[in-house]
Amino acid sequence: MNILYLCTGNSCRSQMAEAWTRLLHPTIHCWSAGVERHGMNPYAVRVMEEVGADMSGHSSKTVDDLPDLAYDYVVTLCGHAAENCPYFPGAHKRVHRGFDDPPSLARGLERDEDILEVYRRVRDEIRKMVDGLPDSLEDG
Repeated sequence: MNILYLCTGNSCRSQMAEAWTRLLHPTIHCWSAGVERHGMNPYAVRVMEEVGADMSGHSSKTVDDLPDLAYDYVVTLCGHAAENCPYFPGAHKRVHRGFDDPPSLARGLERDEDILEVYRRVRDEIRKMVDGLPDSLEDG
């Protein structure tokens, strides 16, 4: 099974989903990309390290950077990506599973621990979706 996680900048949510999938479901092939390239978010990398998911080798990508593959699922993780999702040829199911944007929620927070709590919450919500793969992509 091939899954593509798509978000606006491929810096946080889609990267987390890719890392969780690789950690929890090693037989599922997955990639992540953004409609734009924003670079890796250091807080996302940090909170994933806390749970044993190493994202140090990840890089922010757009769909143009991906191999030309047939995806079984294209999963958008934010409204902007859902609205601006590029066309992918072939038979696949496009699914939207929206998650809050940690950088937006953390804007204005000053304490590192408060910022990390925002990222941890979204990380854990994404894990719940990934835990249930592939069934979590079938309903709704």
